[in-house]
Amino acid sequence: MRNFISVKDVSNINDLVSKALAYKSAPFTDRQLGADKKIGLLFLNPSLRTRLSTQVAAANLGLEAIVFNVDKEGWALEFEEGAIMSGTTVEHVKDAAPILGQYFDMLCIRAFPALKNKAEDYSEQVMNAFVQFAGVPIVSLESSTLHPLQSLTDIITIKENFTAPRKPKIVLSWAPHIKPLPQCVANSFAEWVNAWGEADFIIAHPEEYELDATFTKGATLTHDQDAALKDADIVYVKNWSTYTDYGKIYSNDPEWMLTEEKLLQTNNAKVMHCLPVRRNVELSDEILDSANSLVTQQAANRVWAAQAVLSEILKANTKRK
Repeated sequence: MRNFISVKDVSNINDLVSKALAYKSAPFTDRQLGADKKIGLLFLNPSLRTRLSTQVAAANLGLEAIVFNVDKEGWALEFEEGAIMSGTTVEHVKDAAPILGQYFDMLCIRAFPALKNKAEDYSEQVMNAFVQFAGVPIVSLESSTLHPLQSLTDIITIKENFTAPRKPKIVLSWAPHIKPLPQCVANSFAEWVNAWGEADFIIAHPEEYELDATFTKGATLTHDQDAALKDADIVYVKNWSTYTDYGKIYSNDPEWMLTEEKLLQTNNAKVMHCLPVRRNVELSDEILDSANSLVTQQAANRVWAAQAVLSEILKANTKRK
């Protein structure tokens, strides 16, 4: 594995999941793997679980992790090719990224979409620029369209909690929110579950909240949440903004919030959410505080997902400085 940007960088999902679970059982197995190596965590946007879990994972592998909040501590970066930099940006990524590649053996990048220009966001300009210019492996800590570490974590959590000798029925259900959110988590979860191929997968959302078909191809799509929930084993709850009329929120329909009453239609389904969650907007207290909720376990598994990915990259091709 050279980079970790999407599921396409993973040769075998189940093998990577098994590696993560092995680290969960024995976190310090490869403590010397990252000895004398440095990993840079660059945040153009805020983070809690992604930042801390990746730092813990790096430490478990013996890596020295250095965190830099680009949006608060560094110069404003320019990403446009041929830009006349007479505005607010101070440094071009073509100049910054190669230097960072000299400082670190691996770079982890987090950058959100602006939700203003679909073509620009979906071009993955920021992530692709670091891949192109840094000269070292790049790990996505969430990009404009995808959140692969979260999705790996999600598959790990599903594998831990569903052991029946059949495919689980997994539902990705849109949830209301007070503001438009990126499609990253939903896109990524759909892409990973479809690539995994070991689930009956349904995506339920109101009309006009379709996702990019590039990521949902292979899933069953419906606007009927109740029908989707029937006999579900896993329900993943997440808000996302509109894709066609990009970056909008048309309604904050409380009828789409998952409740205990709706959960009665399922096969006593376990409930997932990537966090942070708006209680009693996206998910009810009664769900989040119940035995059906996997959100804490899911978030804790972020360490093992990150550790599995970092170790794969270290073993494959991180150069020693």
